[in-house]
Amino acid sequence: MSSTAPSPRVTERDVPRSRVIADIWSELSGVEPFTGRCGMPLARTVKLILDPLVIRPALNPHLSGALLSVEAAAELRGLLVAAGDRIADAAAWFTLIKRARRQAGITAGNPQDLYFQVAYELAHLRGTPGADAKAVAAGVLAEVHDGSRPTLAELRDYVTDPWVADELRRAIDLAWPAADRGGGDVPHDILVRFLDACAENGAVEEFDALVAKRSGSASTSELEAAGAAHRLGLTDRDRPTPPEPGMNASKATLPPPFDRSVFERLFASFAAVSDSGEEIAAVVRAEIARSAGGWQLAEEASRVLLLAATRATVPFAGDEAVEREGADNRRSAASTDAAKRMLARWLREPFVHRALRLADANPETQHVREAVMRRLWVRLHGRELRGEPVTAAEAWGLLDGALRSVILDRRDRVKAAIWRKAVGGTP
Repeated sequence: MSSTAPSPRVTERDVPRSRVIADIWSELSGVEPFTGRCGMPLARTVKLILDPLVIRPALNPHLSGALLSVEAAAELRGLLVAAGDRIADAAAWFTLIKRARRQAGITAGNPQDLYFQVAYELAHLRGTPGADAKAVAAGVLAEVHDGSRPTLAELRDYVTDPWVADELRRAIDLAWPAADRGGGDVPHDILVRFLDACAENGAVEEFDALVAKRSGSASTSELEAAGAAHRLGLTDRDRPTPPEPGMNASKATLPPPFDRSVFERLFASFAAVSDSGEEIAAVVRAEIARSAGGWQLAEEASRVLLLAATRATVPFAGDEAVEREGADNRRSAASTDAAKRMLARWLREPFVHRALRLADANPETQHVREAVMRRLWVRLHGRELRGEPVTAAEAWGLLDGALRSVILDRRDRVKAAIWRKAVGGTP
C-alpha cells in the first residue's frame, strides 16, 4: 500500500454512527426531554443513556466506532428501535422528577447528570409512570439528595479553609518528589502491534502486556524534557509543576490538564465525585496522589492509552493538521493502523477543506494533536474518578472518540467562520 492511501478498511459501505442514531431518533415519540433543538438526542442523552444503557459499546465494541459496517448499522438500529418505548418512559419519568425538584426548591447539581440514568432505571423497573408516579418521583428525588453525597460547595469550603489549604500544600510537596513515575524502556514493538490491531480486535494481549510492563509509566520520562508536555497540549508551561489547592473554577476557562489546581481537577468531573459518595477529604487526598503520578493519572491502563495516543496522533503534530501541500507528508507520518485511521477521519471532514479555502490560516485546523490529547486525558481522568477501568476492548473507542469529539466541536465553528466570510464579515 502506498503512503498516500487512506486506511483500506474504510469502505463506501461504511455508515456514520451518528446518522443511524439520528434517523432512528427522529422516528421515536415521547423523547422530547432527551432531545436538543436540532432534533438530535442531547449529548448527555448519548453519554448517559444510549451508550452505557442501550448500545453498551464495552460489550459491543463493533458498535462504538464513528463509522459502522452495514451489518453493525442494522444491529444498532435494532437496539434503538427495541429500546424506543423504554426511552420514552424514561423521558416521562425524567419530567416528573424535574417537576418534583422544582417543587422542592432544589437547585444543586445538573438535572440531566443527576436524573437521566435514574429515570431510565425507573422505566426499566416500572415501565410507564402510573398512578403512584408522583410519589415515586418524590422518593427518588429524596434518595438522590439525601445529604450523603458531597457537594461542590463542600469541596470549595474544604480546599479554601486556610488550615486545610496549608495541609494540602504540604501533602503536595511530599507527594511529588516521592512519586513513582516509572522507569525503564517502552517496548515499542508491542506498542506498534497494539496500534496496528486495536481498531480491529482490541489487541487484548498487546494491551495487557503494555500494562504489565508499566509502559505508560515508563513513557512519563518523555514528559520531563523541556517543552514536551506543552507540545502535547497538556500544559502551557515549559515543564509540569505541582498543583495548587485552588479555590475557583469555570468550565469556560479551565487551563490545560497539568496546569489545573486540585479544585479545578475535581470540579471538571464533579458528577463522578458526587456519585462516589466518598468524603471530600479522601477525594482531595486521592487527587493529590493522582497528580503526582505518571501522566498525572493513577491507573496504568490510563497511562498506556495516553502513550498510545502520542504515537497515533503523530500525523497531527505541527501548527496545522492539513496544510495546502502537506496532506501527503502527514499520511507518510501515519505509520500505524490507528494513526492512518485517525488521519483518514480528519481528512474526510469537508469542513477541514473548506477552512483551508479561507484567506487566512484557520485556527480550527491547527493544534489538533493537542486538542485530542487534552480531550483524552479529561475522559480518562473522569473514568478514574468513577472507578471505571480502561480495557483493551475500549481503547480504540476512546482514542477515536477523542478525535471525533474535537471534530464535532470545531465543525460548527468553521461553518460560522465561512458564513461570516460569505456575508462580508471577518472570518
